[in-house]
Amino acid sequence: MIYSEALNFILKKQSLGIKPGLARVKKLLADMGNPQDKIKVIHIAGTNGKGTVAKTIADALQNNGFKTGLFLSPWVVDYREQIQINGDYISEDDFASYVEEYSENDCTEFEMLTAIMYKYFADCSVDYAVVECGMGGAGDATNVEKENLAVITSISLDHTDFLGSTVEKIAEEKSGILRKNSACVLYPCKDLKHIFEPECKKLICVEEQGSVYANNLETVNAVLSEIGVDKIGSLSPLPARQERINGVLLDGGHNFEAAKALALLLNNEIAVIGMMGDKQVDEYLSVVAPKCRKIIAVTPDNPRAMPAEALAEIAKKYCKDVTACGNPREAVISNSNLTLVCGSFYLIREIRNLI
Repeated sequence: MIYSEALNFILKKQSLGIKPGLARVKKLLADMGNPQDKIKVIHIAGTNGKGTVAKTIADALQNNGFKTGLFLSPWVVDYREQIQINGDYISEDDFASYVEEYSENDCTEFEMLTAIMYKYFADCSVDYAVVECGMGGAGDATNVEKENLAVITSISLDHTDFLGSTVEKIAEEKSGILRKNSACVLYPCKDLKHIFEPECKKLICVEEQGSVYANNLETVNAVLSEIGVDKIGSLSPLPARQERINGVLLDGGHNFEAAKALALLLNNEIAVIGMMGDKQVDEYLSVVAPKCRKIIAVTPDNPRAMPAEALAEIAKKYCKDVTACGNPREAVISNSNLTLVCGSFYLIREIRNLI
């Protein structure tokens, strides 16, 4: 297999959707020799901020001389960015080799990607693997290692069809990555402490710092302190996480809490907004849209996307100047004074290169 064939093979598995249970990924990992149990895992779950926290921890460990694997999702620039060692993506040849070797399985796309990640990190003898959960915790394909240092970032309502309709239910799902023999670092949310404390050997509760940025940074530093690494002073940037390119702010956050964090940076924006239909669309727009003087609603290239016209109707409740344009690329090209693109990582994946 060459890389293009391997990528096409694994992407076709998206048609399998999300399947409950860990049996498939555990079987594949067993065939691989259970690589997840041969490396030190820092496992990160949460609703918002987990990607940034994961990247910052990985960068800090690398800067302190540790060979560090990093697993992130979703991808924005290159599919291989989801699997990195010391900032370098898995090579096309290595990726294709793993896909070919383990192609005879019934795993979903994310399950296979996860298994390849653990195998690659073990084969490369990383000192640490910083692993971001895909969704949830207990039932997430990444949740397969025997011990770890668990990290829980900000928790709020998202993926409620899968994770539960209350913050407490979602917290219980995310607590599934904790281990009785391991420690957990908990982002400031003391009202949920009782859910996590019984599930681990040691719970490290981060104190409220006054902002999402400061809370994420303090969470990172609590992890580094637990490992014995010096604290750092800033978070690492990631594509599509409050990222600025050529005067345009790009943000893939899609829930109410992400909207509140984004709104702090907004003032009279000209925005292209696209969202998935199964997200908190009205709640999100109620916070972001009033900060925009013009909104072009678009339809991201995803089967779950909300049609531009439907999104525009909701946005009109909160912004006077709203139009619909089905094609995101057309919307970006025809609005040279654009200042904001937001609402979905899938949307930003489509148009980031244009920006």
